[in-house]
Amino acid sequence: MHHNPIRIKNLSYTYPDGTQALKKINLSIEAGERVALIGANGSGKSTLQFHLNGITLPQEGEVIIGEWLVVPENLREIRNFVGLVFQNPDNQLFMPTVWEDVAFGPMNLGLRDEELKNRVLQAMTAVDIDPEWFGQRNTDNLSGGEKKRIAIAGVLAMNPQVLVLDEPSAQLDPRSRRQLIDLLQTLPFTQLIATHDLDLALELCSRTIVLSQGQIVFDGQTEQVMNDSEFLLAHALEPPLSYSRPYCLIEHAPICRDVPMERLYD
Repeated sequence: MHHNPIRIKNLSYTYPDGTQALKKINLSIEAGERVALIGANGSGKSTLQFHLNGITLPQEGEVIIGEWLVVPENLREIRNFVGLVFQNPDNQLFMPTVWEDVAFGPMNLGLRDEELKNRVLQAMTAVDIDPEWFGQRNTDNLSGGEKKRIAIAGVLAMNPQVLVLDEPSAQLDPRSRRQLIDLLQTLPFTQLIATHDLDLALELCSRTIVLSQGQIVFDGQTEQVMNDSEFLLAHALEPPLSYSRPYCLIEHAPICRDVPMERLYD
């Protein structure tokens, strides 16, 4: 396992229409870290993520993933090292059955027979999907939460060391969202999670990076930035709901830890 699986130095990127999406990004993420990436729409989150497995190549600066510089000749190794889970799982699920979707990546690596079967079973088990129940089902007939799990399983089947997730809780109902959070907490990978769900970031990630207009404006402890409502609002972000509720039931007192005890009974 690499000590710093993600290293970014002076990364800048401008789109053909002249929009500068990233400006002098410097960033290092250590092995095993789970980091939230937050920012308003258009702040550069997706562009930054796409640099991590070579969907987008650097124009200025450099991105190093593991021991590989992100350049065309290293993309095969990089895409095995970094698993990218898109916001909409329908963009990742395209085979006739769940089993074939999860097996697609390993098959392209040359795995066959028992080795392939074991890899698929391990990936489906990791996301708590029953192979016997789901294996031959068509992904079109699954719920949003189930599709997310299958998309993650397909990435896990490639044995990555880094997971990059784009808005993982988007379009999920509360139960599916809770299941997803519980799942991500169990996965022993470096994770970079881009999200507008600041409560998810608060629960999952001890470190948060805030992007604004293509620049890093905060990189530090999640609780610190979530407690700074003025800073969040200045960058078009709403404070997490668990920090903005003035009252709560006593059994949920931990989410109201900054509220004087006497107010819990008002």
